Amino acid sequence: MSGVWVFKNGVYRLVENPQAEASDGRQGKGSSSKRKVLVHLPTGEVVSSYAFLEQILTGLGWERYYDGDPDLYQFHKHSSIDLISLPKDFSKFNSINMYDIVIKNPNVFHVRDK
Repeated sequence: MSGVWVFKNGVYRLVENPQAEASDGRQGKGSSSKRKVLVHLPTGEVVSSYAFLEQILTGLGWERYYDGDPDLYQFHKHSSIDLISLPKDFSKFNSINMYDIVIKNPNVFHVRDK
């Protein structure tokens, strides 16, 4: 994971290219944010859908959690207090969501530049 964690307005966020950040905290002109992909290390496959991700997570002991926010796709494990919360729309699945999965499943996933 590269970049700098910035705390602003009560929220932490990962700034992957701090030099490109404008003084108001938005991406500067001419900066291009690299897209990231989540890779399942045992197979080397890129996670390209929630169906594929759910299949992997289920095999790791995660279960769908239906009692939470209806706008989120959530998973929990009985053996821990961890909860993975993802946006319902896969097109909004971003690097922060990916790193959350990586941290909660060490040596199973990796985030790479597309």
